[in-house]
Amino acid sequence: MNNDDILACAQTVQAWGFARDQRRWEDLRDTFHPHGVIHVSWFSGSFDTFVDHCKANASGGVFSKHLLWPSRVRGAANRAISETTTAILVRQVIEDVTVDLTSYARFLDRFERRNNVWRIVERTCIYEFDRLDPLTPSDKFTALMKSGEAERFPVPYRYMGYRIAAHGRALAEPVHYDGRPETEALKSRYEGWMRE
Repeated sequence: MNNDDILACAQTVQAWGFARDQRRWEDLRDTFHPHGVIHVSWFSGSFDTFVDHCKANASGGVFSKHLLWPSRVRGAANRAISETTTAILVRQVIEDVTVDLTSYARFLDRFERRNNVWRIVERTCIYEFDRLDPLTPSDKFTALMKSGEAERFPVPYRYMGYRIAAHGRALAEPVHYDGRPETEALKSRYEGWMRE
């Protein structure tokens, strides 16, 4: 890959974050090639369906922001893999308590160049660690944390899992984190694909 290819992929990752957070749905669709797929904590499936769900959820009272670090991009010919550290910030109300989630993770993306255009064909989010804080300290929040409901989720996505369950949604298993067998198999599949 030359520097222009690396930059094109990295800019697409940044464009994804901006479009997702600013609710620019058609711009968001344009970051993936047709028939692309995505796997995050709450969704696994076609990217078009993901965008439709994001659009529907936008009026549901949950606000999110994706802070993206510079991407590490590598590849050859018309295939590339990028890895991008992200902090996912979410504000929502759980049992009348307004909370802020901070989830640190990585986006692992497969890119293809088609008709001289680089776009994502597959994205998987790999979760690392997170925290949940009350907007205003309260006894209600302390009681929520003492209930132990969050403890049923693995440490890398403990509070992300808790907030999704509190919102009445199911996790899209497997939720990926380093060391999980499914995650290590996924990384191997990405690497094998790039060498094909």
